Amino acid sequence: MPNVYKIKRGLDIPLKGEAEKVVRTPEPARYYAVKPTDFHWMRTKLIAHEGDRVKAGSPLFYNKQLPDVRFPSPVSGKVVAVNRGERRKILEVVVEADEKMEYEEFGKGEPREMKRDEVVDKLVKSGLWTFIRQRPYSTIANPADTPQSIFISGFDTAPLAPDNDILVKGEGENFQRGIDALGQLTEGKIHLNLNAAYPPSEVFTQARGVEHHYFKGPHPAGNVGVQINRIDPINAGDIVWYIYPQDIITIGKLFGRGIYDASKVIALTGSEVEKPLYYRVLRGRSIEQLVRGNVSPGTLRYISGHVLTGDQVNSDGYLGHYHDQVTVIPEGNYHELLGWALPGLNKFSTSRSFFSWLQPNRKYRIDTNLKGGERAFVVSGEYEKVCPLDIYPVELLKAIMIGDVELMEKLGIYEVDEEDFALCEFVCTSKTPVQSVVRQGLNMMIEEMS
Repeated sequence: MPNVYKIKRGLDIPLKGEAEKVVRTPEPARYYAVKPTDFHWMRTKLIAHEGDRVKAGSPLFYNKQLPDVRFPSPVSGKVVAVNRGERRKILEVVVEADEKMEYEEFGKGEPREMKRDEVVDKLVKSGLWTFIRQRPYSTIANPADTPQSIFISGFDTAPLAPDNDILVKGEGENFQRGIDALGQLTEGKIHLNLNAAYPPSEVFTQARGVEHHYFKGPHPAGNVGVQINRIDPINAGDIVWYIYPQDIITIGKLFGRGIYDASKVIALTGSEVEKPLYYRVLRGRSIEQLVRGNVSPGTLRYISGHVLTGDQVNSDGYLGHYHDQVTVIPEGNYHELLGWALPGLNKFSTSRSFFSWLQPNRKYRIDTNLKGGERAFVVSGEYEKVCPLDIYPVELLKAIMIGDVELMEKLGIYEVDEEDFALCEFVCTSKTPVQSVVRQGLNMMIEEMS
């Protein structure tokens, strides 16, 4: 009988705008982009420059820290822009897609019949190694390392998150081939974690070469950090890898077809989306065609990803490398006079500050209004209610703020990532930018240990 882990601390945010379980195929986008900003601890070096022609799978740039790991174009076409930010930091490499796709050929192969070095070489050359990340630090894994285990979260509990059973439907063969490839990368176990609240897809339950675990409880039960904490906790010197289900399918297609097939299913969600649906798209596409004529009027926030950890983009921005979701919610650029003094029946509250707690099944249209400014960071007990990790979250954040590396280690910095603190930021009355503080701490540890 598989293990069932019950997560008691957490919070499900009841947002409006869940995607209807219908998958559509929209018109192909004209522009696609790969964004170095999607990856932590990146020092980008261009391979393809403006005006160059590329194929699907051709490398666009690489990371100077891991020069063998390259980042591929999702489509064939012409590099039309290299957008830069402050200090000429590369933000996006934009490709104008051809009408007819051309692919780089990487060769087929059955992973079970290949050696580890051969599997690694194929993943690195194709650029699909970028799907594999490690804890600690949530950076791209080093191909020279061997992890103690690999984690796959087969469900997502984030607000309006897509149903992974829909994302992997009909992809059992490719998923298994991807699992076989991952099995060559570790001598440890591959942990496939599923939702105990409902029967999961056969793609997951019939997968071979994995150890199944079940989780039950509110968000962040679907976060891989929570799952690692329960199953195989990380100590100093340990390395655990993790990867998302659709990325495993893409790896399976690489070995089955010998090409980088960048197709995936995403969910368009949010209270301001008129028809929230699932769409089969290519990675890195512009979201413009998906949202044009399909959102409410007004000033809106477009997010690649979900509302807690996603990246803000423009209405013609691009889908993030690891994102299976686009969310559209109202912008919160307004001042509300004496809002705290009203009954607030239409306001979601975690502390019963408003009478909306009398309507437990209600879905809310929540905007981005901060509702106050940043203030003194005090111990309130709020974080502990929504953080199921076996750590002291406030103490860890304060250790990061003062730059005490030794104390950060003792308080569990190796186990965490920004997404594990997203709910802490949501409930924080001090308005502390918790996730950016955590990333600051992780970067500090990388520098200290390198």
